[in-house]
Amino acid sequence: MEKITVDAVLDNLQAVIDFATEKLEARDCSMKAIMQTELVIEEIFVNIASYAYHPETGPATFCMEFEENPNAMLMTFIDSGKPYNPLEQESPDTTLSIEERDVGGLGIFLVKKNVDEIAYEYTDGKNILRMKKFF
Repeated sequence: MEKITVDAVLDNLQAVIDFATEKLEARDCSMKAIMQTELVIEEIFVNIASYAYHPETGPATFCMEFEENPNAMLMTFIDSGKPYNPLEQESPDTTLSIEERDVGGLGIFLVKKNVDEIAYEYTDGKNILRMKKFF
């Protein structure tokens, strides 16, 4: 498993994306998989940076590991911010027009659409969000 820990501030988003992209490119992953992973990282990291420690800041750890047969990538975000299970958030009604929809909720909806498995737990004062993506 490889990981990167940074302060959960928006300025560090690109460092986390670059870390993941480098690992994916080294495994010759498709551009589609790389773009989907970058979207997932952006959505989750921005939420951590914006809300987990607000108004303070704290660390966010992103871990990646790969499995063979079938080929899959495991991604984990860990922070010690306020307990928050994004999976409890109600999915937006995408049949409504933008004007009719409530603000928010689209980010985790997009994350769910771009990974194959997702799970959350709060353990030892840490939010742990695990995701799996098959290639």
